[in-house]
Amino acid sequence: MNHVSKVVASALFTLVLAGCTGTAMKTQQYDSSQYTILGHSEATATGLLLFGVIPIQQNNRFVRAQDAAIKAKGGDAMINTQVQENWFWAWVLTGYTTKISGDVVKLKNAQ
Repeated sequence: MNHVSKVVASALFTLVLAGCTGTAMKTQQYDSSQYTILGHSEATATGLLLFGVIPIQQNNRFVRAQDAAIKAKGGDAMINTQVQENWFWAWVLTGYTTKISGDVVKLKNAQ
């Protein structure tokens, strides 16, 4: 019985760690000669934390908001970026809304 409880505890620990992975926003440095500014854009993305421990689209909300803002203008990247975050609470979940805004650029050497 002791061996089974260790296996179950290890499996639960592994699942918890797997839920903690995330993605990073794309950041690069561009010289002003490398791009053309298409205009200002902004987008939001929301992630939820169910029962305070189960993430639902939580870890990638920054990337989703950035990608949506860039896509809205048909660009390749974003400069002068600002990030705002708001949260809301309900009985069984907490929601986090991330708003990304900035200038969308088209890279001159992009295919």
